[in-house]
Amino acid sequence: MRLVLLVFVLFISVHLVAQKQNNIWCFGDSAGIDFNNINNPQPYSSVIRSKGSCVSICDTSGNLICYAATSVPHITPADTFNVKVFNRNNQLLINGDSIIGLAWYYELVLLPSPGQSNIFYLFCIGVTDNYGLYYSVIDMNQNGGLGAVVQKNIQLLNYQCSDGLSAVKHANGRDWWVLFRRGYLPTNEFYIYLVSPAGIQGPNIYALGSLSNSNILRQIFSPDGSKLMILNYAGLIELFDFDRCTGIPSNPLTIDTEYCCPYPAYWSGEFSPYGRYFYLGNTLQDSCYLIQLDLQATNIMGSSDTLYSFNYPPSYYSEGVIKRGPDNKIYVANGYYNGVQNFYPYQDSMYNMYNMNISVINSPDSPGIACNFQPYSFYLGGKRSYLGLPNNPDYDLGPIAGSICDSLSNSIIQPLMQNINLNVYYHSSWQVAFINAQKISGKNYSLIVYDVSGKQVFQESGRLASAYYTKNLNCEGYANGIYIVSFMSDREKLVKRFVKE
Repeated sequence: MRLVLLVFVLFISVHLVAQKQNNIWCFGDSAGIDFNNINNPQPYSSVIRSKGSCVSICDTSGNLICYAATSVPHITPADTFNVKVFNRNNQLLINGDSIIGLAWYYELVLLPSPGQSNIFYLFCIGVTDNYGLYYSVIDMNQNGGLGAVVQKNIQLLNYQCSDGLSAVKHANGRDWWVLFRRGYLPTNEFYIYLVSPAGIQGPNIYALGSLSNSNILRQIFSPDGSKLMILNYAGLIELFDFDRCTGIPSNPLTIDTEYCCPYPAYWSGEFSPYGRYFYLGNTLQDSCYLIQLDLQATNIMGSSDTLYSFNYPPSYYSEGVIKRGPDNKIYVANGYYNGVQNFYPYQDSMYNMYNMNISVINSPDSPGIACNFQPYSFYLGGKRSYLGLPNNPDYDLGPIAGSICDSLSNSIIQPLMQNINLNVYYHSSWQVAFINAQKISGKNYSLIVYDVSGKQVFQESGRLASAYYTKNLNCEGYANGIYIVSFMSDREKLVKRFVKE
């Protein structure tokens, strides 16, 4: 027994030392955390101003590569947010703006392309606008190594989604599973994609477990990826087994069921490093609670231990995303809203202990008060927090030793990217057509757009800098109707259509 425990402790220690790609977090109002000194994390300055969704990734040495977040709203329409992508120098990537994303909290996932060290996929979902699952492609070899978005806003599905996009490493330690659930309708369906060297494949759809009736739904993986916790705003808490080899969830265990009036408002959660405890947060108006559940208890909900209550005054809606850090402590974002001044964006004068610090569970594998929760204990170096923390998966999760799937060959799932050469997505609110071509073999190109009568309404030509082409075509002034997009290179001609409504 001692030998088994020693081996387990050594495994955790090696995994902790090896973690580097998640070592810099960027979030909130220009805030961040640098975990490269694992025993003494330091504040980090970014340039984002995001109340919610954000992601970041480092190289294997812990150097920041790029990060992305939902940004301040456009003036028109006033309720539309967009995503921006920044490089290690806090500069906007070329073509790194106007990526679909709204003011939610778990709507982004940033993944390295398996087998291509310079390529990254930025996935995003539409919860209350721009319905569906989208991806954009980032090539960090562009612009002298500072990066560019080479394809943008490619739609995979057009369903309305719940706020809960997540990803976990495949059992082979190379590929990725990407998961989301539909929103605003009773459903228990998982939509699961595979990201491999063949591209983006899927979806596989599995109906399993309880129906969810909330668009605020989280999908949280255990540290080893073998468990998946589902929780939603209406009270559902459900634990699944997850097979990292096949990407299939199974064996649902209902911990709590949905109920109403008032909602329990389960809003965020996280596993402890060894996976025994689950930390649960709710975000109510005047009282927000941090709760510990013992997943080994006979009655898991009965083991509920309230560790802390965030109350008004001083702040409404003060408890945010709960996220395990590379140091195996658990961090809790804190926002500040006094019920009078705007919560987002903060006014320039609104600096206080409640938004300049976030909270920390220092010993999350210990029960009850022994977990050593310290509210407002991590100082952000003069920057401010909202309710979001990076929705980063465990980039450094390795393969399952002895797994039968050391690589994936799944003939059931058909590649979506392998044979796709031209994508066109029209965004009605912005009146922009996102045109993306890939795997282009020629050196010169010509883009022509025709209306349904055959009249040419746009033309552009030039030389190709890479095998990718992307164009944000401003369609203001175009009449409603069908348009034909013709893209030609030296060796190919590709045609797609879109509808302006």
